[in-house]
Amino acid sequence: MSDKIACTHCHLEFSKDVMIKDGEHYFCCNGCQGVFHLLSDEGLDSFYDKLGDNKLAPPSSQFEDASNFDAPAFYQRFVSINNEGFSEVSLIIEGIHCAACVWLNEKALTNMDGVVATNINYTNNKAKIIWDDDTVKLSNIIEMIRAIGYDAFPYDASLQEVKANKERKEYYLRMAVAIFATMNMMTIMVAQYAGYFTGITPEIKHILNVGEWVLSTPVLFYSGWPFIRGAYYGMKTKTVNMDTLVATGAFLTYIYSIYITLTRSGEAYFDSVTMIITFVLVGKFLEVLSKKSVADTLDVMNKHLPTDVQVIENENIVTKNVNDVGVDEVVLVSTGERVAIDGEILNGEGNFDESSLNGESEPIFKSIGDTIISGTVSIDADVKYKTTKDFAHSTMSNIVALLENAMNNKPHIQQLANRISEYFSTIILALAFFTFVGWLLYSSNFEQSFMISISVIVIACPCALALATPVATLVGLSIASKRGILFKEAVQLETMANIDVLVLDKTGTITQGKPAVVNEKIWTAFDKSLLNSLLLSSKHPIARGVQNYIFNESLKCFELESLNNVPAQGITAMYNGKMLAGGNAKLMHTIGIDVQSSSENSEFYFAYGGKLLAKYELFDVPREDAKEVIANIKKFGIAVIMLTGDHERSAKKVAELVGIKNFEYEMTPEGKAQYIETLHKEGNKVVMAGDGINDILALANSDIAIAMGNGSDIAIEVSDVVLLNDTFSSLYDSFKISKKTFRMIKENLALSFVYNAITVPLAMAGFIIPLIAAISMSVSSLLVVGNSMRIKFGYKD
Repeated sequence: MSDKIACTHCHLEFSKDVMIKDGEHYFCCNGCQGVFHLLSDEGLDSFYDKLGDNKLAPPSSQFEDASNFDAPAFYQRFVSINNEGFSEVSLIIEGIHCAACVWLNEKALTNMDGVVATNINYTNNKAKIIWDDDTVKLSNIIEMIRAIGYDAFPYDASLQEVKANKERKEYYLRMAVAIFATMNMMTIMVAQYAGYFTGITPEIKHILNVGEWVLSTPVLFYSGWPFIRGAYYGMKTKTVNMDTLVATGAFLTYIYSIYITLTRSGEAYFDSVTMIITFVLVGKFLEVLSKKSVADTLDVMNKHLPTDVQVIENENIVTKNVNDVGVDEVVLVSTGERVAIDGEILNGEGNFDESSLNGESEPIFKSIGDTIISGTVSIDADVKYKTTKDFAHSTMSNIVALLENAMNNKPHIQQLANRISEYFSTIILALAFFTFVGWLLYSSNFEQSFMISISVIVIACPCALALATPVATLVGLSIASKRGILFKEAVQLETMANIDVLVLDKTGTITQGKPAVVNEKIWTAFDKSLLNSLLLSSKHPIARGVQNYIFNESLKCFELESLNNVPAQGITAMYNGKMLAGGNAKLMHTIGIDVQSSSENSEFYFAYGGKLLAKYELFDVPREDAKEVIANIKKFGIAVIMLTGDHERSAKKVAELVGIKNFEYEMTPEGKAQYIETLHKEGNKVVMAGDGINDILALANSDIAIAMGNGSDIAIEVSDVVLLNDTFSSLYDSFKISKKTFRMIKENLALSFVYNAITVPLAMAGFIIPLIAAISMSVSSLLVVGNSMRIKFGYKD
């Protein structure tokens, strides 16, 4: 018919009405359209010149239309915009089963125009992709993933268990076939070996070889399909990976055994084919289970959050999805329910369990005006509260996002391991080839030379090397999060493990952050409403301590002018044309009032109109475990220094109480930052722990910035590690976890290198048969995973 037109890609003819028009081109399906653009983007469109008038089979329609990924509804749910204006999405890459798969996907995507960054976590196959949506569409990215032999779908914690069960079921079926064939193969092997001693005719031997051939075929092509597929796509992209080693070893042995069977000469090795596939497949399955057991942290945290909440609208209670709830909406929480969104209680009171955030089992009593946090559970409270954030920016959502980001970012030591493993498989294939040539020249025995080279290929394990870092890192991050310690990036575990100096802020970090007035001296009577009005403008713990001391219901709140917070000194303001000033002795000297400081406690002076009116002495008690924690940190060989804006006597008193010998006093925020820069110039790696706005510069200048959980929002924002439970012991735990994790990473790398350094030469020397090589390869990966789990099980030692 005249209305038929040929597809630009496959050249098959269809009615023009059903064709997809794309500029000047027509396509019969999305698959042809996607392949055409892929070839064009990669500069391979000369393919069509070579194709001529020949027709192609259209691409497989096993995948859904990738254009669905560009839908507005998809973007609203799964895609976010980062600070640089680029789009971000988290995907699960289906089909990844070795480190080379990760490398292949990262390389293919990163090479695309418009893709800014690609980071894939080997332990859970989760990919974080950042791209410029004006340059490349998400559907193009998905098509690239599919073109190299994998599939992708959006990460959704609620669907992860379904996907995991599907993957496990597939492994079960492949293993069942392999194990069934292997067990029957062993029966034939018994007959063969018995025949060697009792005599066996060539006809019987041939029949047994054919039986083994029949049994090994489904094992190789069904059970071993993941390895064959991985090797195929590796060849397409000129990548040598673990799949190449397994598939090459098994396939060459299979082809050689067929030759032996057909020519009825020599010994067939179909049993080695089944053994190689079976044991490597079982090892990979156990590895999948092990990785899943340490990668469930995010999914567990996500499952802790409800998907719907009860909202009051126009005096009616309606159910709304958490993503549809905005700021300042009124939400109901009943006994036993989990809070989904941060807010402030309007009505009701009761106890809340915050253990999911800070690891502390003691319930916290909340009443009207108090803040409730997402992720916490109402034990006995029926409350009505006003949301202060939306769901995406609530505490638990932020924690999940930060933890996910930490798990996806690779430490420097892992990047080194990945670069090594990238060339590992190629080196092994080269060694196997030279081994074959060397043995053939030495023994003139093709069969012996061939099987020895196969053992070399099979026994090498790049996966053990690739697993060394990510599994240990994931275990460390998971343990830390369960103890209320949030590392924002995995690389910080490595950095913190090599720290030389710990710098501590005094107020709110070493101390409880609640200084109380222990002495009051008034030289001239005054209206304390003036002092109260001034104190209300400051969030500094000293100001809060004085305010709590003078507060009573009769105090008024005056409207002040020209408010000014003077860093490391205090507050000034104007009232009725006169200056109000409250702060330390340095502030008094600045405004021209001479005071003589003699107390070992913190001092707060109050002046009005150039006249000194009162002085308050405050003492902030150190945290109960501060002395013990600091002593334990020193045992790591870390120097501990205290920096404070307080005067010398107060700083000295606190330093002596907690066992710190090195401290600096009367320091401005700039002074703290300069002090840390000096430490850097001396060759030190520095951790700074603080909680206030005055610590921001110092935190930003340190190698690792640690914010206490009750610190200012901006201090938490610039920090690298957040101690959610606000306990000083968490500071020690963060060092302990990072050091133990980094030690396990180094142990894993050592295990991997030692394994390959010993087993590969042994295989080249002819001491290891392919069966033992396959078992050893699987055991090496499981050994690395098991060693990483020691972080978890040995943490309480």
